Amino acid sequence: MHFKTIFKSLKNKDMLKRVLIILGIIVAYRFLAQIPVPMGDVSTFKEAVANLLEKSDFSSFLNLISGGGLASFSIILVGLSPYITGSIVIQLLTKAIPSLEELSNDGETGRRKINQWTRMLTVPLAIIQSIAYIFILYQSTISANIASEFTPTFGDWALSVTAMTTGSLLLMWMGELITEQGIGNGISMMIFASIISQLPNTLASLGAALFDTTQGSLNLFGLDIPVNPTIFWIVLGFAVAMIIVIYFLVKLNEAQRIITINYAKRVHGNSSYGGIKSILPIKMIAAGVIPVIFATAFLSLPALIGQVISSVNPGNEFGQTLVSVFSAPSANNFSTMYPDGITGQWFVYPALYFVLVFMFTYFYTSIIFNTKEIADNLQKQGGFIEGVRPGISTANYLSKVVNHLNLFGALALGLIAMLPFITDYIFILVLGYPIGLSISGTGLLIVVTVALENLRSVDSRALMITYDDFGNELED
Repeated sequence: MHFKTIFKSLKNKDMLKRVLIILGIIVAYRFLAQIPVPMGDVSTFKEAVANLLEKSDFSSFLNLISGGGLASFSIILVGLSPYITGSIVIQLLTKAIPSLEELSNDGETGRRKINQWTRMLTVPLAIIQSIAYIFILYQSTISANIASEFTPTFGDWALSVTAMTTGSLLLMWMGELITEQGIGNGISMMIFASIISQLPNTLASLGAALFDTTQGSLNLFGLDIPVNPTIFWIVLGFAVAMIIVIYFLVKLNEAQRIITINYAKRVHGNSSYGGIKSILPIKMIAAGVIPVIFATAFLSLPALIGQVISSVNPGNEFGQTLVSVFSAPSANNFSTMYPDGITGQWFVYPALYFVLVFMFTYFYTSIIFNTKEIADNLQKQGGFIEGVRPGISTANYLSKVVNHLNLFGALALGLIAMLPFITDYIFILVLGYPIGLSISGTGLLIVVTVALENLRSVDSRALMITYDDFGNELED
């Protein structure tokens, strides 16, 4: 990264304007997270949300990517989830339906059409998700006897669902505005901002626990330090672990196989073309965080259905079974779900999670990396891989390379997704219970991936802006 060039580019009015627009949109996004849904007493629904977050891993994930919008019962409660789901569905349909695939390859016009369909699909998905969450939350308040005096009318339901759907569409629009500035993907950047926005609360909680000396202070090398000794060593250990994990995440995200492409030399009249070499980089984790998001959504759907069934019929055993089996084990639900200590059921969710992440890595990579299409394009351009015949042989060679990379990439993604369960399991063995300070592999992966991608985008635009200055410096 050319950090000197990036800082230098901020002197350019256009670059500074783009950065300020992005910062302004992110600030507006954080203000939206504080506007409550117009549905009765907000405090009662916040209590219901707290209960829901304890039971559903998907709800916790939605709260993470919505920047706490779910926990605060704000109008951006459903966040960017409908747009992300719509994008994934359209992407899958594009590969499954030949006419859509042709449209996606039809330049800018085709991409705009597909983006428009994605926006249109986001609306019904946002409405459905808004209705589902309002229904579950209201039923939770009834079962907990915390909203017995409030009975929403049809107008209350319509207003609340409209507000939540509008909030989701506003986030989609803000994300596209950020993308238009040309220095990063807007949706990714807003999810990045959402995750980062949770850090102050986490640090405040850790700070309060660290400086709580009611049970004694830390004595280190004869010095009496006013911190809780147990929390100090835990925080220190997790800080070191976090640095190590981030280091390996950066390495995994940047890991790639470089394939050299040769271009045949062509002679046309007195001029010759080609005869050059290029590279084809293939990332080890080409799918990014999509497999983790897919697996989380897939596993959380049965738990969400179980919560709906239990809300309608509290004594239904099928609903309770779905919730218990498909709820991620965590510090919040450990005492209620495993009162007698860890059981075999504790391992079911992590095992399914790992398998699904592994499978979705292969599945999504095969969608976004079409080896046959790449081989055809190379053949048309006169490019070839040394020692490999053009056409089907090149496609088979690329497939073999991608499958080998996928094996390590899928295992790496699966282990990253397992970090919360691994750390919880270690503390269960040592202390008898999880401490609730698990390293969020998903959150860290999103933050690291998006940060690197945005830095590359900013670096590219900064180089474009300062290109003339760079050329003048070389002449001098």
